[in-house]
Amino acid sequence: MERTRALDRVAEILDAVTSGPTPVPVRELWVYGDVALGLDPVERLDVYVTKDLLFGGDSDREAEFRKSHGVKGVGKSVSAEWADAYPEHLRANANGHAAPEKCLAAHLLDDDEPVHLEVCNASFDDNVTQRLKGAVARDAYEQILDPRGVCLYADGQRSDAALEKLRGGELVFPTLSESLEMLGLDEDEAAEAAETVRDYRVSQSGATVRGDVV
Repeated sequence: MERTRALDRVAEILDAVTSGPTPVPVRELWVYGDVALGLDPVERLDVYVTKDLLFGGDSDREAEFRKSHGVKGVGKSVSAEWADAYPEHLRANANGHAAPEKCLAAHLLDDDEPVHLEVCNASFDDNVTQRLKGAVARDAYEQILDPRGVCLYADGQRSDAALEKLRGGELVFPTLSESLEMLGLDEDEAAEAAETVRDYRVSQSGATVRGDVV
């Protein structure tokens, strides 16, 4: 994706998150990886969203959507207000329950664009650390979350200044292996992990989403 187009997509995703409604409340939005590094073109656009849980619940609406769309949990797992406005984006997991990460991906992304969406209940910084620990323990380096990220939205505040710095290529980050060394990996392990992450990203195509709980 040409860098200008990638950053236009970032702005569109940011608009969608801040204007609402969304399937679940969004507390943070980050971009990371290629787009944060100033690369052009951007091989894949990586977006990270921190979601909050819905509180309350509406059993009447849940029963209504279960009957009309065959999806459980609307009004509990995802917003009934959002589902009313965007029924075409309603997605379920294998058990037939509304899946917040899949609903967010359907709401924010086009199927064929090279964009990856990470959805988690934890902040980006916290999840970077947790994912690294888990990936090293399981020898599954492809699950590492690239720590080189830029926060564009947090706790109701949008940072247009950060978006402009992205557009201007003003942000400077170390290489991925150097970043992983800063997080505690030794030099050889960091180099191997960085190569694995790059290979895994190359293997992906189209829009992808990963839901995570920390």
